[in-house]
Amino acid sequence: PAVFPLSCAVQSYSWGKLGLESEVAKLLATSDPLVQIQPDRPYAELWMGAHPRGDAVIRDNRIPQKTLGQWIADNPACLGAKVKDAFQGRLPFLFKVLSVNTALSIQAHPNKELAAKLHAQFPEHYPDTNHKPEMAIALTPFEGLCGFRPVEEIVSFLQTVPELRALIGEVAVEQLERSGSDDPRGVSAALRVCFTRLMKSEKKFFVDQLNMLVKRISQEAAEGKDTTGSNGDLLLRLHSQYPGDIGCFTIYFLNLVRLEPGEAMFLGANEPHAYLHGDCVECMACSDNTVRAGLTPKFIDVLTLCEMLNYTPAPSSSKIFPATQSQLDPSVYLYDPPVPDFAIMRIEIPPSIKLYLVSAVDSASILLVIQGTAMGTSTAAASEMTLRRGSVLFISANESISLHLSSPDGMLLFRACCLL
Repeated sequence: PAVFPLSCAVQSYSWGKLGLESEVAKLLATSDPLVQIQPDRPYAELWMGAHPRGDAVIRDNRIPQKTLGQWIADNPACLGAKVKDAFQGRLPFLFKVLSVNTALSIQAHPNKELAAKLHAQFPEHYPDTNHKPEMAIALTPFEGLCGFRPVEEIVSFLQTVPELRALIGEVAVEQLERSGSDDPRGVSAALRVCFTRLMKSEKKFFVDQLNMLVKRISQEAAEGKDTTGSNGDLLLRLHSQYPGDIGCFTIYFLNLVRLEPGEAMFLGANEPHAYLHGDCVECMACSDNTVRAGLTPKFIDVLTLCEMLNYTPAPSSSKIFPATQSQLDPSVYLYDPPVPDFAIMRIEIPPSIKLYLVSAVDSASILLVIQGTAMGTSTAAASEMTLRRGSVLFISANESISLHLSSPDGMLLFRACCLL
């Protein structure tokens, strides 16, 4: 068989939503009635792929290999000829569901050149030599910080938040205030100086300034004043999650991006970001290289982060990555990012359709059911497969699946693949 169901690894990171609040937990519970969901455990990530720290288990006892990683190693042709050659016989992406309750760290992912250098110098922190572009597609309303805000927004905060101005220092602030939109390199240089001065400020000094700021905003909020000029709501929320953390100040530099279900953001190399709240599907290149600088108890590498970032300001609306509806199949919306490693399809099958063909692509793919039920049949599957919310299927290159829908309200599926 070249098409088979998977049982996927769950990661219980502390920032995840607890118990059945979590989309990850809900998907697990409906896909496998035997799973016991623990109400006080965070269900942060579902990993659908062949990553060594979360290799999916094959749910088909006719297949001798236990995990997807082992099966691909023994059957590399399943990747598709182009993908197999381009990515040395490995699945080039990791597909995930994330359920975010509290903020993830302020981070960026290196490009391939920097990844190779970091891995050579600090293999314990940067475990591989690959880049890690990522794309997140909202399943529920989703919030994240992403990319540098337009300069006028940052300057406005520097004028209304004296504590921030004090941390960065008058010289650097004035350089940013004077930088003109006619000189983008000058703007980026000034932004780099300001952000680096913030991130490298003395711990005692920034904790004092942060406490002053939080106290002032709390008082203003208690008096019923509008604190949007100081981004008050988000500041208090992040400070309650990570008190005394420098990351709280990054909200004045980075865009707050809000995604509605089905909307996406793409995070290329060197793009600063932090997911804040909500549930999403995420796809990324296979790598664990993350450079962190705040909102985290983990290893922090401020110098590397400040050196590598893309300091190009842009409005938050520009961070929303569009999907294109397929010409061949109106049920398919394609998110095709500017990297070769992965693409995602959102498949919305309307209630009127009772028989749907998941078409063959020249790449191994992973299919996740978010909504609806169906019987799946494929010439490449050992037997028919029941698909319900939370089901995950591996589909070898150039194989298709017929879905016989049994749910009255159609289906919603996401499919990760590699379109070279």
